[in-house]
Amino acid sequence: MTRIEHDPLAVPALERPLHDEGPLFVPRPPHGIGDAVQLRVWVPDAWPLTHVALRTLVDAEITTAQLKAEEPVAGGRWWSTTVTTVNPVQPYRFALIGPGDAERGIPTYAWLTAAGIYPWDVGDTTDFRLVSHAPAPEWVDDAVVYQIFPDRFARSAAAPVDEQGRPAGELPAWARPMPWDTPAEEDGLRNGEQLYGGDLDGVIEHLDHIQSLGATVVYLTPVFPAGSAHRYDATTFDRVDPVLGGDAALVRLSQALHERGMRLMLDLTTNHTGVTHEWFIAAQADAHSPEAGFYTFHEHPDRFRCWLGVPSLPSLDHSSAELSRRLLEGPDSVVGKYLAEPFAADGWRIDVAHMTGRNGTQDLAHDVARRIRATMAQMDAATGRSTWLLAEHNHDASGDLAGDGWHGTMNYTGFTRPLWAWLSDPAQKLNWLGLPITIPHVPGWAAAHTLRDYTAQLSFPARKHSQNQLSSHDTPRTRSVVGTRGKHLVALVAQATLPGVPTVFAGDELGLPGLNGEHARQPMPWRTIEQLEQGQPVDAPAGSVGAQVDPQILRALRELLALRAEHPALRRGGVQWLHASAEAIVFLRTHDEGSVLVHLARDAHPAIELDLSALPGISGSEPLDQRGGAQATARGAALTLGAEAAGATVHLLR
Repeated sequence: MTRIEHDPLAVPALERPLHDEGPLFVPRPPHGIGDAVQLRVWVPDAWPLTHVALRTLVDAEITTAQLKAEEPVAGGRWWSTTVTTVNPVQPYRFALIGPGDAERGIPTYAWLTAAGIYPWDVGDTTDFRLVSHAPAPEWVDDAVVYQIFPDRFARSAAAPVDEQGRPAGELPAWARPMPWDTPAEEDGLRNGEQLYGGDLDGVIEHLDHIQSLGATVVYLTPVFPAGSAHRYDATTFDRVDPVLGGDAALVRLSQALHERGMRLMLDLTTNHTGVTHEWFIAAQADAHSPEAGFYTFHEHPDRFRCWLGVPSLPSLDHSSAELSRRLLEGPDSVVGKYLAEPFAADGWRIDVAHMTGRNGTQDLAHDVARRIRATMAQMDAATGRSTWLLAEHNHDASGDLAGDGWHGTMNYTGFTRPLWAWLSDPAQKLNWLGLPITIPHVPGWAAAHTLRDYTAQLSFPARKHSQNQLSSHDTPRTRSVVGTRGKHLVALVAQATLPGVPTVFAGDELGLPGLNGEHARQPMPWRTIEQLEQGQPVDAPAGSVGAQVDPQILRALRELLALRAEHPALRRGGVQWLHASAEAIVFLRTHDEGSVLVHLARDAHPAIELDLSALPGISGSEPLDQRGGAQATARGAALTLGAEAAGATVHLLR
């Protein structure tokens, strides 16, 4: 059966009407208010219909239109209408009306929404959306991001070290210098004191490796002086940490990236500063200073609001106009300064964006996002570049992504969590992203429901312009979550093929382990990487980071991201969910230049039969790739990728 288990409809997925917000169904999405937008619905021959009606909301009132049936083609027919955008975000859905077929489970009346087809009335939260706000830069659709934690990525050749291989020279008072091959601590406080001496010139010296993965954007976690190795407790935003090479090194890195056609994304904490930040020092020194208004003092100077009660991270109060001027607004703000020459950053990732501006009854989060976006638009107009605004959000970000603020988010809820839960090693004891339990082990149909249903609550532009990360500097690493190479491959395929921006945390391309976010911040094993690239035997000591490198993961990631770059459907296409069972998930990335079918298999499963003749625009097929033991048998073919276990088969019929 080609259906998703625990679905409200019994009829197979390939026999259902289809619509998504990709170019096959919305050929020309809106660019502004007043645009006329064609909307298309594909109705297979197997689903009898007499009417398809559009329901859209204009100024929050229902407006309807009848879709017109086009001439039948092989397998079904298109129904279409045109709608004019009136509101910046305009929801819509389709009513499917016909004689039904009780024996086959086809209703006489149903709604087609972004979450699927429902034979009953449902709320508006999963309606499709036409978005007329200024979009994210077009380059984001094609981007692959490589995330770097600067201290642990690479020392430059000129970096000073002592006779024990530890960073030397003028170091911060908090730093505990470490030899490069020393394991990182799992404890956050001790890890934050470990200084390995990675610098920005070290990043420049390894751009060949980064670019070989298919990465087009380098995202750096904070580069400002701070009270720890992670640098989320900044002491100033006015300059780059001298330990990393200072302002000049960031300029060199930006220039080196741009010369390669790559881009630079920086990281800013708008929610808090460090307790040693120059603004906070001024605030404590004088309760009447402008800086005192940047923070919330319960009792000046020593009782103040801070992030999650951590006293070293005092929270910022965004009701202060002066704070907004210095941090967010205009070319002279922190946001504007690093987008301008000579730094010329191409975007900002905003740390703790979901908490920024939120304090009890105060909620200025959307206001902060709009101010940053306005500054970025101003800088884009001045520089001729286009910049990306990304929000950190650890749970449901849908309420923060509907408007003219963040372009997208770090998509933990709609990507990381469901894939972890499906592919997790049942024996692992890793924390479930902050909950007091270990990572659950769920069937594929449960993961597919999260992948589909959460995505349905976002506009398609927000989904496309959010990051798909399998791990980050704040989480365990992918390999420690899934346990095996086979399931790691499945995770990589999902990362390369689902809507969103693939984002690789440095070291994940090597299959490195990491038991929590701190332990994941291991130094990169460059000696081992160089030996692999030169075809030499790896001589890393047993138990070292280098000894845990998996060359097959490195090779597979390069090849998968190259496939993504080759096929527009994998970068810009819509998505249709065709099958989900305990061990398998099958979906279609739809595009008018050619759709791509993806089969993910966690383990062996009964053969799945898919009759491609029911899909629109499928005139032929060719095999693209295969990983592990999953396979496709054709007449027909697809991108078929899965686990190492044999017996994971899709039969493609025509």
